Amino acid sequence: MSHITATDMMSLWKGRQDPEPNSTRWHQMIQAISLDKPAGVALLGFACDAGVRRNQGRIGAAVGPHALRQQLINLPWLQSNPLYECGDIVCVEDALEQAQVDFAENITHLLDQGHFPIGLGGGHEIAFASWSGLSNHIKKSEAKPRIGIINFDAHFDLRDPNCQLTSSGTPFAQIAEVCAHHHWKFEYACLGVSRMSNTPALFERADRLKVWYQEDLQMTSKDLPNLQAQLERFMNQCDHLYLTIDLDVFPAAQAPGVSAPAARGVSLEVIEPLLMQIRDSGKLRLMDLAELNPEFDQDAHTARLAARLVHQITLNR
Repeated sequence: MSHITATDMMSLWKGRQDPEPNSTRWHQMIQAISLDKPAGVALLGFACDAGVRRNQGRIGAAVGPHALRQQLINLPWLQSNPLYECGDIVCVEDALEQAQVDFAENITHLLDQGHFPIGLGGGHEIAFASWSGLSNHIKKSEAKPRIGIINFDAHFDLRDPNCQLTSSGTPFAQIAEVCAHHHWKFEYACLGVSRMSNTPALFERADRLKVWYQEDLQMTSKDLPNLQAQLERFMNQCDHLYLTIDLDVFPAAQAPGVSAPAARGVSLEVIEPLLMQIRDSGKLRLMDLAELNPEFDQDAHTARLAARLVHQITLNR
């Protein structure tokens, strides 16, 4: 593992400057993180696709954090809280587990300081690291935390880590094992699941673990009111929320630059209102995005989509 520091990363944040008043952009607001800063939004990259390689996906997500930052640079600044650059945790070769430990420690530290961290992936192996960082923060003050995981994804990522190396396909099974060890309830929602992308064994495991899931066929504009009602019920049974977005949940036409593009997917028009509902719940503690693969992106469509999601989630914070 190596760490590209926040100070080193600040050189990337250079963009357009307009002469008109009220024309501030993200690159003009971001600061390098330090201990004396007030609470704000904190961007932490996870430059890793070792888990994707282990899961036999197409690699390239390790440079996803850089591509996402490039699309955030010139967005108009409409937020009120400070914005911080925290650098990248870089996975060297196949040292996935150590990279996850280091990312989790950084997330815990940011949460302890009162920040709202946003993880920039990287493969979906980021999820186990993100959740570990959040749970380590919360268990300092709560014996049995009720942490709800909301994953927008075409895949369950519930592969059995005891039968294979941990990877981008195992993070939520790993989380379930940690919850069982601590006697915590495993609260997992997976929205956008594709039947053609998950084996019957994974659906059986999801049912056994009492996962709330919605298939891509069940996530249309017509279904949105029912989805919002079900989402509200899920959030009501949780004290804290962790939001993770695998960009392969979107149709390939909207998100071509991912590790495993979707033949159908779920449209932004359906997902975005659900994200706003999660944002406005008052329970969201942490967010990350995964599987952005710039090598296969077309005109930065996927990176632009990811930047929009970050922008929307950080509004009103």
